[in-house]
Amino acid sequence: MSNKNKTYNRKKVVALFFFCVITFFLLFVRLIQLMIFQSAYYTDKSVQLHERERSIKAARGRILDRNGVVLADNKTVCTISVIHSQIEDEEAVISFLCEELELSEEYVRKRVEKYSSMERIRSNVSKELGDEIREADLAGVKVDEDYKRYYPYDALGSKVLGFTGGDNQGIIGLEVIYDEYLSGEEGMILTLTDAAGIEIEAASERRQEPVPGNDLVVSLDYNIQSYATQLAKQVMATKEADRVSLIVMNPKNGEIMAMVDVPEFNLNEPYTLTPEYEALRAKEEARKQAAASDETSGEAPPEEQKTQEELKQEKLNGMWRNGCINDTYEPGSTFKVVTAAAALESGCATLADTFSCPGFIVVDDRRIRCHKVGGHGAEDFTKGICNSCNPVFVTLGLRIGAERYYDYLKQFGLLDKTGVDLPGEAGTIMHQKDAVGNVELATMSFGQSFQITPLQLATTVSSIINGGKRITPHLAVRAVDAEGNQVESFEKEAGRQIVSAETSGTMRMLLEKVVSEGGGAKAQVEGYRIGGKTATSQTLPRGSGRYIASFVGFSPADDPEVLALVVIHSPQGTYYGGQIAAPVIRQLFENVLPYLEK
Repeated sequence: MSNKNKTYNRKKVVALFFFCVITFFLLFVRLIQLMIFQSAYYTDKSVQLHERERSIKAARGRILDRNGVVLADNKTVCTISVIHSQIEDEEAVISFLCEELELSEEYVRKRVEKYSSMERIRSNVSKELGDEIREADLAGVKVDEDYKRYYPYDALGSKVLGFTGGDNQGIIGLEVIYDEYLSGEEGMILTLTDAAGIEIEAASERRQEPVPGNDLVVSLDYNIQSYATQLAKQVMATKEADRVSLIVMNPKNGEIMAMVDVPEFNLNEPYTLTPEYEALRAKEEARKQAAASDETSGEAPPEEQKTQEELKQEKLNGMWRNGCINDTYEPGSTFKVVTAAAALESGCATLADTFSCPGFIVVDDRRIRCHKVGGHGAEDFTKGICNSCNPVFVTLGLRIGAERYYDYLKQFGLLDKTGVDLPGEAGTIMHQKDAVGNVELATMSFGQSFQITPLQLATTVSSIINGGKRITPHLAVRAVDAEGNQVESFEKEAGRQIVSAETSGTMRMLLEKVVSEGGGAKAQVEGYRIGGKTATSQTLPRGSGRYIASFVGFSPADDPEVLALVVIHSPQGTYYGGQIAAPVIRQLFENVLPYLEK
């Protein structure tokens, strides 16, 4: 072999040697990195590979009334699951679960035989049954304790409290608005398994404990809510009314003590249509068909085809609607409080002004009647509001003028939503300012040709008689943790001044006279000073022969602490607000006023 070849081979050996050394060195460095610097990471990965996770639901925070009465609570229930790899006798498991859980064999078999980390068989199983299944000690069958929302008083405050879904998240009402405070943080059970997915008996479980949600304290008063509901149901039954809405609130700070909209529903069975709502729905459908039949000369148009599921969901949505905030209506004469306040605040009228009512007033080419056919004759401002005289308020509205009237509507907050802490609040339905002529302004001045929600009316009247400060109606007061420590405050400060203290005082005096001397006499409560205003308006479309009777009242008249509004939809027989709505507020105040002074 030549020297040249020897040198070449020697270089190859040296190169191979250095290559092996470098490769070994790199492998050694990588090994050191894996075993020392990344050992924790890969140890954790290894554990995760052999760990099975089962979530532990957190207890949802309770909802408490202002006095600590629990309105929404939790019940311990169980979730039954199976782990296919751990089942020793499939047929025994299937037979047992079918019998205990009253499920079909097809349903259970499909889940038991499925190759997955875990299959849920059934949730919301009673704790008693869950304990029985656990005691059977069948391999592969897991029983985990869980929580289900429970409402101790069934339908009480249903449209305010709302309810939760299968995942314990809020669906409607306070439950959805304050879900982030009420929801807790789920925990976890971590169990070690072998390569086949079978739990290692000698290995202990690791638990990450759940964090319960915060309790929500609200301004509702259980006793006031209960009595208001009783009254609303009573008047709905005796007057064969479609619906009755009743709101009780503090006019100084906007705290809602009761909000009722009957018929309500059972919070523990929210997907079950109530007989009362089914009857109302049938009544409404009959009216629609009659109206459609009249319009088409006896031939009702074919209805849009809907599936049974769609029809049921539509009915459920209707049953869950809160008419106090989700629906609007023509307020009628209760809105004269707004017109009177605007007239006094603008200087367009004084208490010394006199008016004449012949039983009607002519505006442009329209003859607008007063509810008293023969008229009220000569009357001053005070008598005008006590008599609820339409010509007086038409005169006031025309004096103010459309431009300035709209400025006051905006100033009073009527063109915005109230900001109540409930979902789906409807806004005011009002004419566009540039479309308002004298006739439109005249009808608006006594509460017709536009629509607002009952809560908007209660809020605006509260703001006019509380000294003149606009309030924000609300239910939540504070969120507290398990130890009772405050996590968040939801109290609302009074807002801007919408009328002067002088105008507010005058309105309180006038509305007290409406009760002591005028149409609100049936709202009087012995030993108490009551102020208020009656209303009777038509249900649209006009000519339907159906009416809405309402009354808004407050007490004490000189320094209001409580305000209540009742709205009765489509009462049968007598339908005047002063005759059927004012007595409801009287009965309410006869019980609530002494109670609040306790």
